[in-house]
Amino acid sequence: MRDDLLVQLQEWHEEDEFQEIVDAIQAIPVEERDYELVNHLGRALNNLERYDEAVEQFLTVAKEGTGDPLWHYRIGLAYYYLEQYAHALQAFERADELDPEDEDTLEFLGWIRSKMEEESVDESVSPDPSVSETSTVPFSVSHLEPTGFWNDSAEAVDQYVLAPPTDGQIESMEEQLVFKLPTSYINMMKLHNGGVPHYRYYPVSQAEAAKKIRVEVKGILGIGREKAHSLGGQLGSRYIIEQGGYPEIGVVLCECPSDSEIVMLDYRESGNAGEPEVVHVDKNESYKITWLAPNFETFIQGLVNEENQPANLQGAL
Repeated sequence: MRDDLLVQLQEWHEEDEFQEIVDAIQAIPVEERDYELVNHLGRALNNLERYDEAVEQFLTVAKEGTGDPLWHYRIGLAYYYLEQYAHALQAFERADELDPEDEDTLEFLGWIRSKMEEESVDESVSPDPSVSETSTVPFSVSHLEPTGFWNDSAEAVDQYVLAPPTDGQIESMEEQLVFKLPTSYINMMKLHNGGVPHYRYYPVSQAEAAKKIRVEVKGILGIGREKAHSLGGQLGSRYIIEQGGYPEIGVVLCECPSDSEIVMLDYRESGNAGEPEVVHVDKNESYKITWLAPNFETFIQGLVNEENQPANLQGAL
């Protein structure tokens, strides 16, 4: 039955019947869709120019796609047409590492680098006088647009948002936590130190999903001690881990609406000074650890809203 479906999906692809592919796969319960079916769905969504939906689908199988050049190529293509060139570059460079000298990959790499060079020239020629010095911290995507990514309501600012951290404060926090914070997280916090994102949902990998299809975050902890809801605050990472009995695998990154759930930076594979993965931990499910993303940047980029629309990261990090 499944083999027949795969043959039919390929036939529809060759006949440009992309909506047929989407309808057929979406009729299958989410928990029954495997890596191959999700990739068929993502490819069809790309061909229908529904790139935001394609990214969300590809992210649900990110763990399985780590060593697959085709997965990196396809999600890179979606990022390219969403004009998220830094993420597209990262994806195509990885695809090139896994499948060197693929002509299509090299062609996209050329286009992406050209686009990024154009953006760099435009920014140097026409700087935005409203952007402060702290908004020019190097990162792998463009400059911050706070209103696009962050929900700076009075409550969110009061609970989460701190002044940009100094290098000394960052070093002190790392010593307290005994973990080196990801560079991408540090750079983001230098632009906007903690807060509540507009986009608060992250799709759970197909390989990891059981009852939960998405994880919802309440707020991202910033670097500091002044606010209770910050890494070193009274209700920060160490407090949450110790009071909740959570596993000692790293640093609490996000609070969730449920007091029994958190999102953590997981250093088990990388070591305390390496690049941590991002996981969800559910206390009510016997502290079940669910893998979300290979790194902080991928996690932030993959956040979506309730209508399945990914965050506009043209400047969100």
